[in-house]
Amino acid sequence: MVPNEMDVVLATLPLRVGTYVPDDLLEDWFAPDTGMNPVSDQCLKAAKAYGRKFECEFKYYTDRQEGVFWKFVPAM
Repeated sequence: MVPNEMDVVLATLPLRVGTYVPDDLLEDWFAPDTGMNPVSDQCLKAAKAYGRKFECEFKYYTDRQEGVFWKFVPAM
């Protein structure tokens, strides 16, 4: 389960600033008991959906073993 503090972080995240989450926490928060290495598709889909709730993008970086949430910059 994602800690409530993460909701606050993503809700107040400034544009173009990222929040980095290591893959072990991603699995614990979004798809417990699905295993790791590689991170499960279920986890990545859940993290992406969670980010959308706060108007955030999400991307997982395999080489860094972490996911990143960030607020996208609206088209001007």
